Parts: sequence; C-alpha cells; structure tokens
Amino acid sequence: MAGGFAVSKPGGADRREFKGKITWYVWICGIIAATSGLMFGYDIGISGGVTAMDDFLVRFFPSVYARKHRARENNYCKFDDQRLQLFTSSLYLAALAASFVASRACTRLGRKRTMQAASVFFLGGSALCACAANLAMLIVGRVCLGVGVGFGNQAAPLFLSEIAPAHIRGALNILFQLNVTVGILAANVVNYFTSNVHPLGWRYALGGPPRPRRCCSSTPTSLVERGHPDAGRRTLEKIRGTADVDAEFDEIRSACDVAAALNAEEKPYRRLLRRESRPPLVIAIAMQVFQQFTGINALMFYAPVLFQTMGFATDGSLLSAVVTGGVNVVATVVSIVLVDKVGRRKLLLEACAQMLVAQTAVGGIMLAKVKADTSPSSGWAVAIVVLICIYVSSFAWSWGPLGWLIPSETFPLETRTAGFSFAVSSNMLFTFLIAQAFLSMMCTMRAYIFFFFAAWIVVMGTFVLVLLPETEGVPIDEMVERVWRRHWFWKRCFGDSANEARVNNC
Repeated sequence: MAGGFAVSKPGGADRREFKGKITWYVWICGIIAATSGLMFGYDIGISGGVTAMDDFLVRFFPSVYARKHRARENNYCKFDDQRLQLFTSSLYLAALAASFVASRACTRLGRKRTMQAASVFFLGGSALCACAANLAMLIVGRVCLGVGVGFGNQAAPLFLSEIAPAHIRGALNILFQLNVTVGILAANVVNYFTSNVHPLGWRYALGGPPRPRRCCSSTPTSLVERGHPDAGRRTLEKIRGTADVDAEFDEIRSACDVAAALNAEEKPYRRLLRRESRPPLVIAIAMQVFQQFTGINALMFYAPVLFQTMGFATDGSLLSAVVTGGVNVVATVVSIVLVDKVGRRKLLLEACAQMLVAQTAVGGIMLAKVKADTSPSSGWAVAIVVLICIYVSSFAWSWGPLGWLIPSETFPLETRTAGFSFAVSSNMLFTFLIAQAFLSMMCTMRAYIFFFFAAWIVVMGTFVLVLLPETEGVPIDEMVERVWRRHWFWKRCFGDSANEARVNNC
C-alpha cells in the first residue's frame, strides 16, 4: 500500500498532507494491541454460561440451583441472587479502580508496558478462578481479571488511535472491539461444549481464556511524551514506511511540548476540571453511560440465563448465545468497513432506530407470552432470538466500537490518558451496576425491563443528534481547533474573542 495520505476536516477545508503508507507493520501492531479485547470479551461472555451450569451452581450457589429446578418457580426470578451477580460484577468494580492507576502507568511507562501488565493480571486471574475452592477465591480471581481489564482497556484504544493514520483511525481502533466480540463468541462456544463435561466443565471454561502476548513497539507519541524523541521519530518512520514524516512528527512534538508545559503548571486531572476540557470529557463519559444503558451487557453477561427464562433448555440457551455472539462478530466487521466512510454520527443514529424497534418488539412479545409460570411457544422463542440478533448487530457496528473509539480520539494530549481513564472508569462503573442489578431488575420489572432500555435509546439518539460532533478524518492532535471550537454548542467553552461572552454558559 503506497503513496501519501491526506487528512482533512469534514467539508473539505483545512486539507493537510502527511506522507506515508498504510504499512503492514501498523496493522500487525494494531492486531497485537487489540488482543486486550479478547480477554475483556471472554470475561463478558463466560460468566453467563458458567452461572447457567448446574455443577457450578451446586458448588457455589446451591440455593439458586434449587430455585432453578423447582417446578413452579417464577420464570423471571430463578437466578435472582446478589452473590451470583457479584460473581459477574466484581470484575468490573476492580476494573473501575484499576483504570485510574492505568492512566498513570500509560503516561509514565507507556501504552505498551501497560498492556503487558494487563496480560500478567489476566493470566493470574484465570488461574485463580479455575482452581477456586470457595466463593472468596473465585471472587479474588475475578478481581484480578478486573485489574487486567482496567489496564488493557485503558492502554489498547489509546495505542491504536495514536499509531493509526487519521483516515483509517476508526477501522484500526475498532480492531479492539472486534476482539471483544470474538472473545464473547469464544466464551459462548466454550460454555456450550464444557456444559456437558461433568463435574469440572466450569473450571475449564473459567481457566481457558486467550492469553494476549505483547511484541509491538511503543507509539511515537508515547515515546516523545516520555522524553525519547529520536526513538519516537524512528518508530513513526517505521509505522509510516517512509523517512518523510517531518510534518506529522512536528505535530506530535508540538502537542507533547504543549502538554508538558501545561502539565508543569497543572496536573492532568486538575486540567480536566477546566471548562475547555468539558466537551471531550462530557462526550467520553456520556458515551460509556449510554453504551451500557442500551442493555447490551445485560444480554452478553446473562444471555444463557435470559434464554432459559424464555423456555430454552440449558443446551438450547447456550447455543442461542453462540448464535448471537456470531452475529456480534460479523456486525463489528461491518463497522470496520463503514466507520471511516460514512462517519461516526450516522452509524450511531441508525443503530438507535434499529435497537429501539428491536427492544420494543422483544418487550412486547415477552409481556404477552412469557408469564411468571409459563414460557412462550417455540415459534415465539425463535422470534425473540431473531429480534435479539437484530438488536446485537446494530449495537456491534455502532455503540460498541464507537464507545471506545470516540473518547480515545477526542482528548488533547495533555489530558488524553487522564480523560480516557474517566471513560474507562465510567464504563466499568455502569457495567458493574448493570451486572449487579440486572437479574434483580428482571425479577421485579419482568418484560418491562426491555422498555426501560428502549427509553434510554431515545435519550441516546437525541444526545448524538444535538451534541456529538463528527470526528471522522480529523487528525487526533487537531480536534480542539477543527472540532470543539467549531461546534455550535461546545465552542462556548473556549474563550476566544468571538464568543468570550458565552464561555460561562458552557
């Protein structure tokens, strides 16, 4: 792949040329870095299948096992147990705390070493879970995995955004989300085959996640930021496939110099409190909150449990989870193809409409056909699975990958790692809340829980329509000038002469 590439502001103005090729080395580094997503996805998908396995329930949650097999048990409440939900959610609470430590690690040690640390925690956590003799040991293993998730989710998207040429940044960054979906699918397949391996199937499932290895270089931005400009330039030449990188390297050095000067006066987390930091910070946090309130992780965590609620046997519920996992992977590939062609906003808005229809339809069928003591016919159950696949596909090419892409590309360098840590921690906080509360919410709200998530989708679509700017094709270190200062609302956060009087309204 040869030739220079141009980056430009949407609309064609301010065109600027950066020389270089889209090299194989960029893609190789991107694929390696994105393997953090494999572990994250595996942890999302594995817990729901394991909690549906009788051997696991008998050992750790005997009361849930008894309710599951009680003849007249309420369909919606079979798995309502706070300790069972803690098994899933503890990972994300640990990831929430770890994300702030990971932010400092990214700045001081670099993105590469932070991802290497994540691999160590992944390995230790999976070993503890597989060997767990009691619930406490099981939770400690999940917490260890959570630290790995916090480190990996902080470093990998930043790494991908920083090595990518602007015009393929979306596609390269979405490799992370693609790995998440592959991890979920792998977990669903493992659950399906280990569910009939008695009595140790759950141990094989918890101990068998992919173990990412790290052999890629640091990003040019990270090297320059940590005082290694010569190494940063050599790396930039390597990933661009040319020695003619003066324009891009000057931009990186300039951004690093500005960041160093600003951070010498004021620490990054304090700078996030300034009004000019509000646009990317609000967008980053809102994207994570909305991503979780689509209801996607409630489905991914507890898909086998949800399908059993609809009347599927254990094998059938696990197989249905495999089907939805496969749809998730294929639809994420669609996002890789489209994100740098149609832009971020169009994908998000289209998905809101599609998810709203699917969620409402599922809620209507569940309300009419799934009662406390009766399950729907096989035809209606299959219809629900089809609707869930439609819902999953729209999420997978929009809010799933773009929830990580947009926050990773919109912060200026001086607040990039600190700001993205807020995105990661917000994601983990609301993932924890959904994981801890969903089974209880389903028991209380029953079919209305799907209407609850549908209402949030309306809010999300309105937010995108009004407040989210398009960032497709804009160089990562030019977001302030090209995006935030030109947005009809967010420009009031910047005190230039044209809108000084409106700054306080930001």
